[in-house]
Amino acid sequence: MATKARTRARKVNAASKQAETEQLRRVWETPRGWRYWTSVNNTQVGLWYGGAAFAFMLFAGVLALLMRVQLAVPGNDMMSADFYNQAFTLHGTVMMFLFAVPIFEAVAIFLLPPMLGARELPFPRLGAFGFWSFFIGGVFVCGSIFFDAAPSSGWFMYPPLATDKALSGIGADIWLLGLSFIEVASIAAAVELIVGIMKCRAPGMRVNLMPLFAWYLLIVAGMILFAFPPLIAGDLLFEMQRMFDWPFFDPARGGDPLLWQHLFWIFGHPEVYIIFLPAIALMAMIVPTFAQRPIVGYSWIVLAAVGTGFLSFGLWVHHMFTTGLPQISLAFFSAASEAVAIPTGVQIFVFIATMLAGRVIFSVPMLFGSGGIAIFVIGGLTGVMVALAPFDWQAHDTYFIVAHLHYVLIGGMLFPLVGGLYYYYPLIGARMLSMRLGRIAFWLMFTGFNVGFFPMHLTGLRGMPRRVFTYPQGIGWDWLNLVSTIGAFVFAAGVLVVVFDVLRPKKRQPRAVQNPWKAGTLEWLNEPEENWGVRSIPPVESRYPLWDQKGLAEEVNAGAWYLSDARDGRRETLISSVLDAEPVQCQRVAGPSVLPMLSAAFLGGVFIALTFELWVLALLSGLATLVAILWWLWTGTGEIPERKSRDVGLGLRLPLYISGPESVGWWAMFITMVGDGTAFASLIFGYFFYWTIHADFTAGQAGPGWWWPIAAAGLFLAAWTATMGALQLNATGRTAAMRLALALGALLALAATAAGLAGPWLHGMQPTVHVYPAIVWILVAWVLAHAAVGILMQLYCLARSLAGRLTPAHDMELHNVVLYWHFMTISAVIAFSVIGLFPEAM
Repeated sequence: MATKARTRARKVNAASKQAETEQLRRVWETPRGWRYWTSVNNTQVGLWYGGAAFAFMLFAGVLALLMRVQLAVPGNDMMSADFYNQAFTLHGTVMMFLFAVPIFEAVAIFLLPPMLGARELPFPRLGAFGFWSFFIGGVFVCGSIFFDAAPSSGWFMYPPLATDKALSGIGADIWLLGLSFIEVASIAAAVELIVGIMKCRAPGMRVNLMPLFAWYLLIVAGMILFAFPPLIAGDLLFEMQRMFDWPFFDPARGGDPLLWQHLFWIFGHPEVYIIFLPAIALMAMIVPTFAQRPIVGYSWIVLAAVGTGFLSFGLWVHHMFTTGLPQISLAFFSAASEAVAIPTGVQIFVFIATMLAGRVIFSVPMLFGSGGIAIFVIGGLTGVMVALAPFDWQAHDTYFIVAHLHYVLIGGMLFPLVGGLYYYYPLIGARMLSMRLGRIAFWLMFTGFNVGFFPMHLTGLRGMPRRVFTYPQGIGWDWLNLVSTIGAFVFAAGVLVVVFDVLRPKKRQPRAVQNPWKAGTLEWLNEPEENWGVRSIPPVESRYPLWDQKGLAEEVNAGAWYLSDARDGRRETLISSVLDAEPVQCQRVAGPSVLPMLSAAFLGGVFIALTFELWVLALLSGLATLVAILWWLWTGTGEIPERKSRDVGLGLRLPLYISGPESVGWWAMFITMVGDGTAFASLIFGYFFYWTIHADFTAGQAGPGWWWPIAAAGLFLAAWTATMGALQLNATGRTAAMRLALALGALLALAATAAGLAGPWLHGMQPTVHVYPAIVWILVAWVLAHAAVGILMQLYCLARSLAGRLTPAHDMELHNVVLYWHFMTISAVIAFSVIGLFPEAM
């Protein structure tokens, strides 16, 4: 009888688990037909991101081949100088902004949820919004070349050439505004990834148990928050000069072109490591698998990655060694550039030690990874050479730098990426890529790359400058350029083999097993046909759970752990504590929606309309963006659940709603404002940069005085106090008083805005006359634009309260708005103190 009872119980349990699986499948189902493009699931968004990034790479590759054909022989007239400049500029722009960074955001969005043992990242709609912003901006920038309107001033857009409309045409505006839109996508992805890694880990996955891929992506996303905002600030100054003739880079009116170089390279050099570190992250997953042992020196490689990220922000001036900087600056930045080789070397030696400690299987992923490391080491050695100022003076702006850049970026990024594609492809299509084609592709790419780019070192040392579209015969560059062109086409043939391998039909090919490489990390629990990340969320006790926790895969797939069902018909994932990954919430994540696509399209309309100075269209697109985002927030966030908690399995009940520092929304706001604060700091840097280069900063121009700026700062402090008071009043249940405090805060912010405008306005500061009034107006405009957003937030909370969607127990929005106002007030006090008190003190 007991045996029959157990058999019956197993049958009932099996039937129950099958019903749970069907339930999960319905909840996480991908929309069909045209609604497929409204999906916000990390699986689809990651694949879209990756596919678009690879398409942009192929487009940039075609441009590179056209340039190599043009340079293959001396005196070639296949391309005009202007078209060559457009191709040159777009090639660099697309590779850096539309491929190198987005492709790793794509990989991260696709891989992180299952790798962390999560169902989904915390803000699926934000991820979809980032993709559509990236895609629309990329098509806009790339499409310009078909209308002979592409940017042609180089992917670094140096003034004064790029600020002169007669010389650079509309292409510079397309570059500036198109890339500003794309940078929105990068920052959105960074916020999504940081919060996901910090707050969506499986129970027990403490920070010292995280996969190295997650560590690297956390560091890279943090670097994006500090590297991209200075470029956004520079873009703002640049576009104000082009549109309205504000003289930020015009020396005749107090400006300085070097400010752009500082802001661009504060972004540009960390960008190299933003590209390099995720590739090393893929190697950190591939090497232990094929060595069949845990990584050697886990703590060392994490510290080295942090050190690389930190040091990368102290190197930007080594791109400016030839601009006439003081010797002490050259010495400091040269030493810093040499120092970054130490943590980089540690990471490479860790991989070598892991391979020596295990028995390495040299599969195609390892082949690409090892080849990439070999190429990167050569690029690193030439990097040490150009970090020495005397050598850089000789090699600067020659093809030696072109060779160094490609050895670092293609060796350090593209080869490991292709290795990662062969490694992780079973998670995409449940099939394996061809090992035979993979080896052919590797040897074509490896041989073609070295044949193509190694001679460029010699071409550069023989004096060939960058950005020339032709050259005379008989000066020693002829055969080197021809060899480089042949190598480029061999390399391209290898890339086409990879593309063919990915796109060829595979339906007749047998389905790959779930973990074909016998890896030890959780992403291999993912089933390609399903959207839910992992079938049930397991506890984690090891860095390699599939190796160390016996039977874990079977238990997870059988639904034995947390969130094994979708009984409420909602998409859900676990939210955990930052350090120890203790479960704190069962979060309901958003499902498919057209709103992210609409918001991105309308915001893209703003940037595109501004490019062509269509002011009315830009205003209408801005209003449409605002409506779409408010609709998105009103219907998709801060939902009050029907009950307080949910049984997530194994007797654990978790709240369905939390607010404040434990909530993912609070962390998203904090991280966003850190990036925003970095952009603001870049503008303050610009203000003091002008002060340091002029004996008389103001050049006799009228300032805003001290009274109005200080009054504005005081009123913003009062608005901040009222907003904080609203939070406290709401917590104690005094709803009417809370609403009054919010309304008062909005009125005080309006008064502060008027006072902020009054200073430069009443003192007749003309921003087109001199850089001093221009930089004052920019700081004022920055603060007041943020004040307008803050007022909208206050009114939004007031509306939520009146609609019964913001209560003493459900106050997430109010916590987030108060946090925004902390940053907003700090910015206002600093900005108005600087513009009001600093000139008086001088």
